[in-house]
Amino acid sequence: MKLWAIGALVVNAFVWGVSWWPLRQLQSAGLHPLWSTVIIYCFALAVVLAFKPKAWRGLLQHPQLWLLFLASGLTNVGFNWAVSISDVVRVLILFYLMPAWAVLLAWFLLGERPSRSALWRLLLAFTGVMVVLLPATVFTTTPALTNSALTSSASSALHFSFADGLALMGGFCFAFTNVLLKKLNNTPSESRMLAMFGGGAVLAMLAGTAGMTQGWVNALPAISSSWVWLACGLSLAFLISNAALQYGASRLRSSTTSVVMLSEVAFGSLSAIALGAAVVDTRTLVGGLLIILAAALAAFDN
Repeated sequence: MKLWAIGALVVNAFVWGVSWWPLRQLQSAGLHPLWSTVIIYCFALAVVLAFKPKAWRGLLQHPQLWLLFLASGLTNVGFNWAVSISDVVRVLILFYLMPAWAVLLAWFLLGERPSRSALWRLLLAFTGVMVVLLPATVFTTTPALTNSALTSSASSALHFSFADGLALMGGFCFAFTNVLLKKLNNTPSESRMLAMFGGGAVLAMLAGTAGMTQGWVNALPAISSSWVWLACGLSLAFLISNAALQYGASRLRSSTTSVVMLSEVAFGSLSAIALGAAVVDTRTLVGGLLIILAAALAAFDN
């Protein structure tokens, strides 16, 4: 049973890890990642309701599922948008602060009190994030810094990109999603899927609409064969990966789920480097290793 659950999570990690490529292809065809997300999850909603037309009743019987709706929706908005506009490896590393968030959320929501070693891992993970967000000049060989250079470096250290914020938000919400799947394991699986798919569709639509008013998001393009079939294929892939996540996350400890899902970093990083969508500098490598080490060490507690 445990091996099947772990295998299901690896399937989910693979789909999410390589999803950056079809999302970028869709963006090149004029379909913003938020509209891609809307299409993906509307398709998934239609499939669930076609086979389980009464799934919506679970949302009325179990109000906690609306938290899953919100967490899943924000996860998709954050990750899908960030991975389409920024360096893929950097986004994955910041997104995978997720195991650290999972420790804190499992403590408050599931009563899984963290050990002293878990708290040290949290410190290690957050240190990794700070390293990733440091100015690029920190790890380069430069002449002695002047006061003005130090001031400039400190100032830039206090800022991170919009994509960085999206990745961090997505990782937190993904951790929240995994914890909720564990907590809501007694609810109907079709209702959980409906909540997650509904959240992905509605939150992406709201974000896309808000983004259009600010000029950040382009309007939904006319239907074209250049993106329709790819969008349908990606929709099917996310449908399968969501079912796999529900199966695996509801049967394993939250910390175990977080560790297994680290395989997404490998899938995404290797594919991005191979296709020229990422540049791994020293700062990103050091910070990423700290975050991944913190998550991997959690395996010893299971």
